[in-house]
Amino acid sequence: MEENLIIDISESNKGKEQIIINKKYKFNFSYKRKDNSKVYKCTEYKKINKCKSFIILNDKKENLKYNSSHNHPENEYDVSLSIMKHKIKDGIEKSSIPFAKLFREYNDDIFVDGTFFIAPKFSYQVFITRTYAKELDSFYTTSFAILKNKEQETYKMLFEKLKKNANTCNNNIRIEPKNLHCDFERAISKAAKTIFPNTNIKYCIWHYKNH
Repeated sequence: MEENLIIDISESNKGKEQIIINKKYKFNFSYKRKDNSKVYKCTEYKKINKCKSFIILNDKKENLKYNSSHNHPENEYDVSLSIMKHKIKDGIEKSSIPFAKLFREYNDDIFVDGTFFIAPKFSYQVFITRTYAKELDSFYTTSFAILKNKEQETYKMLFEKLKKNANTCNNNIRIEPKNLHCDFERAISKAAKTIFPNTNIKYCIWHYKNH
């Protein structure tokens, strides 16, 4: 087996499974073999280069065989966005609670936070909203948004979209969360109060202690 091989699982623009090797080469799913292993061909195999490189992975996404005979230059891919899209889709498919039910039955509290670690190079942050199901003692992610800044108007547009989507999922019954939990960024709380005027803003103690 090939050593020191970094395998990222992603998906193509058409929503099909895609493998990225060492953040330099992309492989599209080709076919499944009788032993359930999958064969992926380099994305350049249909282009002028007609690259013959391929990789075979077992059902645990472990490398069984890697033909690394690429006949074209490598590319340094920013895989964060495509990987994130795949994880979101995979998480939705595996979720035990339907998306509409999250808004219908668990909308009293909304938890929001921005993360910069997984943000694509062209953006500033990935902004995440979650809801909490008390009887299950679990948080469920309800949205991911890729934002180019952290301005109040941007957050306002985001909350407007979330409100519209939530109402659509809830048969157009208006949803007004009782509490919105966030860090001490004023742009977030001001935008939230504009869209959800009756919502209480509750600031996160963890962010306060680590500010």
